[in-house]
Amino acid sequence: MLVRHGQTEYNREGRLQGQVDIPLNETGIRQAESLAAAVTADPPDVIVASPLGRALETARIISRGTGLEITTDEAFLERGFGRWEGLRGEEIHRRWPAEHADWRAHRPVLGLGVEDRPVVGERVAAACRELVAAHEGGTVMVVAHGAAITLGITTLLGLDANGFRGLSGLENCHRSVLEPLIDEPANGLMRLVSHNVAPDFR
Repeated sequence: MLVRHGQTEYNREGRLQGQVDIPLNETGIRQAESLAAAVTADPPDVIVASPLGRALETARIISRGTGLEITTDEAFLERGFGRWEGLRGEEIHRRWPAEHADWRAHRPVLGLGVEDRPVVGERVAAACRELVAAHEGGTVMVVAHGAAITLGITTLLGLDANGFRGLSGLENCHRSVLEPLIDEPANGLMRLVSHNVAPDFR
């Protein structure tokens, strides 16, 4: 299960967060508390979070009723956006029109420190595969970030992280569920069971 963190002020303002460490705002805390009720009713076996504060705080809130300890893994950091972090889309478009066009077209963005989509997808997918293998038959919950989750899922489905655009991004504190393809374990592929499920859905 992959869970996006609750809302932050950067989310509310439409700013690109990347790996800037932004805390949850009041709405984000309420979203995490709403998800906590669903998680307590059907807890996972393990919870792993990105070390960035917004994801770690979300994980801590949703785990309160489970008795589980949270561990962190840098593999679940958000996609790095380099010089664009903290900026709104219109500012990026104005200052870097060519690079912005590449970004929107899912092409590599060069020279600005923007992490390539396939690199993000593979680091998230590889960490997910390791967790599933270490907890065979159990339920693993990962609390991470919108772009990282979308690219990780795309890679786990065996799709091209640059070319495939058919997966919507997760809203704050929404979650997606995947399961391994039992007949193809060597490939590490998974099946998407549900996507962008609201925090209060049980």
